[in-house]
Amino acid sequence: MRQTDRHFKFDWLTILLYFILVMFGWVNIISASHSGEALEFSNFSHFYSKQLVFIGLSVLLIILILSIEAKFYERFSSVIYIIALLSLAGLFVFGKNINGATSWYPIGSFTFQPGEFAKVATALAVAKYISDLNTDINRFNDQLKTFAIIVIPALLVLLQPDAGSAIVYGAFFFVLYREGLPHIYLIVGVLLILLSIFALKFGVVSTLLITSIVVLTYYFTRKKRPSIIQPITVILLCTSLAFSVRFFYDNILPAHQKDRITIWLSLEKDPDKLERMKKTVAYNLNESEKAISSGGFKGKGFLEGTRTTGNFVPEQHTDYIFSTVGEEWGFIGSFLTVVVFLLLIIRILVLAERQKTQFSRMYGYAVGAILFLHFMINIGMVMGLIPTIGIPLPFFSYGGSGLWGFTILVFIFIKLDSNRINEW
Repeated sequence: MRQTDRHFKFDWLTILLYFILVMFGWVNIISASHSGEALEFSNFSHFYSKQLVFIGLSVLLIILILSIEAKFYERFSSVIYIIALLSLAGLFVFGKNINGATSWYPIGSFTFQPGEFAKVATALAVAKYISDLNTDINRFNDQLKTFAIIVIPALLVLLQPDAGSAIVYGAFFFVLYREGLPHIYLIVGVLLILLSIFALKFGVVSTLLITSIVVLTYYFTRKKRPSIIQPITVILLCTSLAFSVRFFYDNILPAHQKDRITIWLSLEKDPDKLERMKKTVAYNLNESEKAISSGGFKGKGFLEGTRTTGNFVPEQHTDYIFSTVGEEWGFIGSFLTVVVFLLLIIRILVLAERQKTQFSRMYGYAVGAILFLHFMINIGMVMGLIPTIGIPLPFFSYGGSGLWGFTILVFIFIKLDSNRINEW
């Protein structure tokens, strides 16, 4: 088929959902950065004015992404990935430290966060490697190479240190599971998380006892029993993990992250001390929960949130932006926001299943998984369901790097989807 005969049809529903979230996010940034003064959109000392510029530049970015040939993103995925790794590594030399993390490059009065774009590069690289004809996800050697593609940028992000952004790379394992990764990895991953939480909550000795009982019971109730060495090995590995998790928590984990986990799991045995920690360490969370609950069913209205305009919630225009939605738009606004997010994610997954190539399908699933993990963690964090780890809400949280990163992530897939009717 000749190039002139090819048809390009963009999925306008996905584009519409994207702009709904971006614009409603901007409305909430206005509220979160407004303190009662008259709105001045031409004054770029305000976060809402800067975010409007970021949105305008995002439109130009969208036009550029959609104008590039779809095959470009697959053909140059490896180059894009290498550039992303170099940009992450360069932070340790040229990066700017903000709030204890060296995650930004200073550019005049602005900052640039390469970690937001590394997720896009990793999604492209993983999709490219798995879709290669010589790659078989069921081969152990190929599994290791795929894990390396995911883990290398995650480690560079973790060393900044930015544990929240590093956790997002776990989304890729759900994509691999969709493509045929053996179930054992998902099962082992869930068990390791549960075992780590159990070790922190109840201690190493209790973890050893419970693990021994479960493993040995399973072993002796089987009709065909393998060598006794196998269950003993499993018990020893679980015990080693419990010791490692406890050692990491007690001696390596930064104090502020340790305190957040302590509050989340109620690890402090002194009730009075735990309450004091909740009032100090969890101040952001407490104020966020108060703001959300004060909104009631219908909310207080745009610019009418007293806790928002009073700046009771620190960092409300970034990680805690959802608390603004809860206070000013109430349960109705919060519910509709969640619905639009889920519609966008579901729509992306539906489109991913329609792709004719494995590369496009895998990339689409990566987009859906990354958005869902960000969405789930951020809202769970704001509502106190999970520890505060500092992760933005896609399209809502203030920041050019975050908005552009998510924009690139989504619109590359829209471009790939528009090309699915063409011959590859």
